[in-house]
Amino acid sequence: MNTIIEDLVTLLNIKSPTGHTEAAIQFVASKFESMGLKTRRTNKGALIATLPGIDDNAHITLSAHVDTLGAQVKEITADGSLKLTQIGGYAWTTIEGEHVTVETLDAAFYTGSIITTVASSHVHGAKTNATERNENTLIVRVDEKVFNKQDVLDLGIRVGDFVHLDPRTVVSPSGFIKSRHLDDKACVVSLFGMAAYFVENNIKPAHTTHFFISNYEEVGHGASAAIPEKTVEFIAVDMAAPGSGQTSDEYSVTICAKDSSGPYDYELKKRLVTLAQENKIPFNIDIYPFYGSDGSAALRAGHDIRVGLIGPGVDASHSFERTHEDAIQATIDLGIAYLK
Repeated sequence: MNTIIEDLVTLLNIKSPTGHTEAAIQFVASKFESMGLKTRRTNKGALIATLPGIDDNAHITLSAHVDTLGAQVKEITADGSLKLTQIGGYAWTTIEGEHVTVETLDAAFYTGSIITTVASSHVHGAKTNATERNENTLIVRVDEKVFNKQDVLDLGIRVGDFVHLDPRTVVSPSGFIKSRHLDDKACVVSLFGMAAYFVENNIKPAHTTHFFISNYEEVGHGASAAIPEKTVEFIAVDMAAPGSGQTSDEYSVTICAKDSSGPYDYELKKRLVTLAQENKIPFNIDIYPFYGSDGSAALRAGHDIRVGLIGPGVDASHSFERTHEDAIQATIDLGIAYLK
């Protein structure tokens, strides 16, 4: 687990908003290749790592996505501030006060902060609390001496440049990981743990297994194409969402029965539940009304596969996220049990 957490911290600090994931993909590829797995890239830039199994006729694919929430520059204002357009779905309130890095096409990086246009209560009084947080009232204050739009343009900043949210990763002595982008990097490292089990013990999974690292999940089409052709079952490994009315928690693996795209495969769900019970893996079963996964994308694209969804509980999803190493371990354990 120490190695898994170290890899997670490294990956969380690699910038990889949807549409700009190459550095993170390269890191993930190097991890799988260091275990001896063959990797290949899709035209869309996703990564597929393959672990040979006993049965090479019917394949299994497990997915996790390396792309994260983020933003791009939508407008440069007259006073030298930046307005944003979102990458992925999150509430504007969850990014207020966040430190960011603006990346130009020339690979220059400028730090800044997201604040409201009425940030000072000493200046704006009640307006500071009353103002709705949205694309018009939240701006990036760039940490450079800029006084107008031309000053910003002179830095090389343009509309469309990526704005990276600071992950602010912290690992507590009690085993909690606090960070942005645990969705879905906590699951990517869970796949590392599953693959390492088979490699280090010199055993094969029951079926040839592919680890599909998608890079467009947050915008809905991550695993819509390029799933290995012999795949008969597909497990999306993605965060579970604890909260009011939910059964998920930060210490278990969750088996998702249904999300906004509909129910997941019934027989596959039953098998996963049985495996968790037989192996004494802490688990929950949950339903997410405002959630979709790479499994959802694969089914909508018309793939003839059985699809399931598992993942560690991540509190405050798409906000200031937190999970516990126990949930990551439980996800790894269920994945191993399933693949065996």
